[in-house]
Amino acid sequence: MIPPTATDAETADRFRNIVVIGGGFAGCAVARGLQRRLPNGYRLLLVSEESYTTFNPLLAEVVGASIFPEQVVAPLRQVVPPSDTAHFVMGRVDRIDLAAKTIVCETLAGLTTIPFDQLVLAFGNRARTDFLPGFAENALPIKTVGDAIEIRNVVLRRVARIELETDPAVRAGLGHFVIIGGGFSGVEVAGELIDFLRAIGKYYPRVRPQELTVTLVHDKDQLLPELPPPLREAARRSLERRGVQFRFGTRATEATAERLVLASGDILAAQTLIASAGNRPNRLAESLGAPLERGRIIVAPDFSVVGAAGVWAIGDCAHAINAWDGGACPPTAQFAVRQGEHLSNNLWNAIAALPTEPFRYRPRGQLATVGRLNGVAALFGMCITGLPAWLLWRAVYLSRMPTSGRKLRLWAEWTWAMLFSADITHFRFTRSGREA
Repeated sequence: MIPPTATDAETADRFRNIVVIGGGFAGCAVARGLQRRLPNGYRLLLVSEESYTTFNPLLAEVVGASIFPEQVVAPLRQVVPPSDTAHFVMGRVDRIDLAAKTIVCETLAGLTTIPFDQLVLAFGNRARTDFLPGFAENALPIKTVGDAIEIRNVVLRRVARIELETDPAVRAGLGHFVIIGGGFSGVEVAGELIDFLRAIGKYYPRVRPQELTVTLVHDKDQLLPELPPPLREAARRSLERRGVQFRFGTRATEATAERLVLASGDILAAQTLIASAGNRPNRLAESLGAPLERGRIIVAPDFSVVGAAGVWAIGDCAHAINAWDGGACPPTAQFAVRQGEHLSNNLWNAIAALPTEPFRYRPRGQLATVGRLNGVAALFGMCITGLPAWLLWRAVYLSRMPTSGRKLRLWAEWTWAMLFSADITHFRFTRSGREA
């Protein structure tokens, strides 16, 4: 059971548990929706390995030092404030027993068994870099705050080393940054990275601007296929104008510490490879025994897991169909939030023995950044580019932050940061007494 705090000891026998596994956009959305009108006799438990939720679409801006790492996360205890009937459990779920209706998770107090009456799976997926030879050892994923900080640190180390190198070939490899994938994440990282490299040049006088290059490799013939053609072209032109190079219609086949091999036979000399593409299923999805579609749990139109009473799945770990157009829901923040809100209603209906509703959502649009103060957006059929699109992007994610105080502080910090150049601090998280 959950560690016996006073509240838990008093409520454990009186309440049934609705357990939500995962503190991402989907998990937080369903938890917030349930907390607003929790059915009588039920208690909400949000279980997550981390104590915060990460606004993953903002990670590219951490790479480019446009915003600080702590500004892209929000404490889960603020997202879902604790109460007598709502509780956050920081723990890693080891296994799910559908027959016994329990989960076992590893917490700071040891292994804990939590019974559930209703279970929501919203644990997302994981970054995958082993899909091609050499990628696991040489590619940098962009999935977590730690990944974003590591990429920025690697970039700063590469530039600092160029100043110390005399061999032109070595300098060229150090200054070449290659990004795999022309979707939202790849485009956003490319835009932030090229702007970051241009902004920090004045601090590295021995590095010539032409020695710092960014190449984006994409196996399709265009960027951002989810956006309308005018916005795809606007994003490409914006990146190209600022120096990003493209390799369209080819894919990477092998990576080493000093080069990337393409299917076309070309070899790119580069010591930094950023893999924006590639996900692998969460191990919990594979352990359930439920039917999967490319590692994602196949769910009914109302998000229930077929053959598992009281179990639901949403977000990136679920293969769900949108009744609005009959297509599979994309793994985006917009859909994760809407799925969570919809499932909170369906859960309430299921507990009350009322009919559940299939998920039907018409997307409002798509947004992407293509660098500092620059973006593209498709909103209700309108195409927006440049600073207005970028401001809209920031406004959307600012609105998702919990508490008015946090929103106000971030608005002030983000506005202030617009007026100054990028930060070039290289973080080394080394404890005293353990220095090299």
